[in-house]
Order: sequence, then C-alpha cells, then structure tokens
Amino acid sequence: MTTRSRGPSAGFGWLTKGFSVGFRHPKPLLGGAAFLAVVCLLPSLITMPLQFHAINAGTPLSPAAFGWIMAVSMLLSLLTVPLYAGYLQVVDAAERGLPARALDIFKPYREGEALRLIGYGLAIIVVYVAMFGIVIAATGGGVASWYMQAFTAQANHQPPPTALPDGFGLTIALFMVLGLFMMGFYAISLGQVALRRRNVFGAIGDGMIGALKNVLPLLVFALTSILAWIAVTIVLVIVIMLLALLAKLISSWLVLVVIVPFYIALFLVMFTVMFGVMYHLWRDVCGDDSVTGMAPALAA
Repeated sequence: MTTRSRGPSAGFGWLTKGFSVGFRHPKPLLGGAAFLAVVCLLPSLITMPLQFHAINAGTPLSPAAFGWIMAVSMLLSLLTVPLYAGYLQVVDAAERGLPARALDIFKPYREGEALRLIGYGLAIIVVYVAMFGIVIAATGGGVASWYMQAFTAQANHQPPPTALPDGFGLTIALFMVLGLFMMGFYAISLGQVALRRRNVFGAIGDGMIGALKNVLPLLVFALTSILAWIAVTIVLVIVIMLLALLAKLISSWLVLVVIVPFYIALFLVMFTVMFGVMYHLWRDVCGDDSVTGMAPALAA
C-alpha cells in the first residue's frame, strides 16, 4: 500500500478540515459522537465506584482489586475500538456525500468486523507498550523507578518523592516526540484497517511508514493545535466570566441550565474535530483523491 508524503502546510489543513467537518455534517457526526461518548464513559461507571469506595474507606486498593479494575478497563476499551472504526466510516461517508447515520458507528459489529478491529486494538497496545519501553530503556529507567515510588506512596497514603529523577527532562521530551509520531501512526493505521479493510499488520506497517514520512506536517499540526487551544481557552474563560456575572445578576440555576448543555456540546465537538483530523490525515497520506460528492454523481 502506497503512503504519500505531504508538505508542512498539510498539518494546518488537517486541523481546519477537522473543525469544519462537524459543522458541514452536524446530524450524523454529532449524533455519532454522542453515542460514542456514552460508550467511552461506561468503563468509568464501573471502575469509579470501586475507587471511591477505597477512598471513603481510607484503605488502598488491594493488588487483586487493582488488577481487576485494569483488566475490566482494558477489555471495555478494546470493545470500543470497532466503534472508533465505525465513527471513522461515518465521517468518510459524510465527506463523500454518501448516506450517513449516527447509528452507523455500530456497523462493524453488525457486519462481523469487530473481531478484526479488536485484534487491531490489541496490536496497538503492544506497539504502545514497546515504544514506551524503548523510551524508558533509552533514558536509563530512572523515571520508571521514580514513578513506581510515587505510585506506591500514593497507594499507602504517604507523600510522594520530592526530587525529580535524573533524565526527567529528556524523558519528557522523548515522550512528546513519541506522542507526535503515535498520533499520526494511529490515525493512518486506524484509517487503513477501518476504511481500506487492510489486515492488522499491514495497517500497522502503513501507519509506521506514513507517520515517518510526514513528521514535519505532524509537527506543524501540533503547533497550530496548541495555538488553537490557547484561543479556545481564552474564549471559554470569557464565557465563564460572563456566566458568573449572570449568576450574580439573575440566578445560578439559570446559569446551570445553560452551562451543562454548553459543556456537553463542547465535548461532542471535540470528539468530532479529533476524528475529522484523523480522517483527513489518513486521506492525505493513504486515501484516494476522489472528490467529495462524487458518489451521488456516479449514482445518477
């Protein structure tokens, strides 16, 4: 499978297209994001009561309980991978002018594609752990031992270590570079396995090669995303200040009625933007060059 290399400006294009895709197709994408968000929150509904019970009891979780929580969380996260693929298929259909419905995110389960996509999720976990291990090994393992000390101290209700380990700054820098690479890798590989029906190992190989070929546009995307996030944060601060003023002048209940739907809408828009960026990143690197709206013309 051929992977293309794009220029630096492509990173900015991925961000702008990611923002615009939800506004151009609000019904299927925001609806699909709502279903996906509910499913993604299910693991928390199972694990959080156990954690709150341990906090209220004043006793740390036993290793067995912690292991069960991690196992259940991992299992449920693997079961959501087909829904990620289904949502990407909804984005693809909407962008090509094909019929798209919010409930189509469950199509991989209906069409028997779930096991292959769950296998892809397992392979991705292995890749992430391997990359994480490579970074830790390259920096001497000091950060890993420091983290385990901090984790043990928290579990035993003791103060965490105050001194940072040697190589902490280098490790953080390497993790930032790794995160940038893995973002491109995940978008491309998920697009291949969900939209091109590639086998798991072929999709992972395409993701690796495609991300390596497009490190520069990925860097531009990261920088423009930071700037966009700063702008969004400023707007949110202004909105929150205005709502606080309204709460003093009118009623705090009225503000609550306004702010809860606002936060839900913001959460759904973030989902839509994230998958819109992933889709257009994949399409630039591995997808075809067909024009949106071509399908209706062919059907006619």
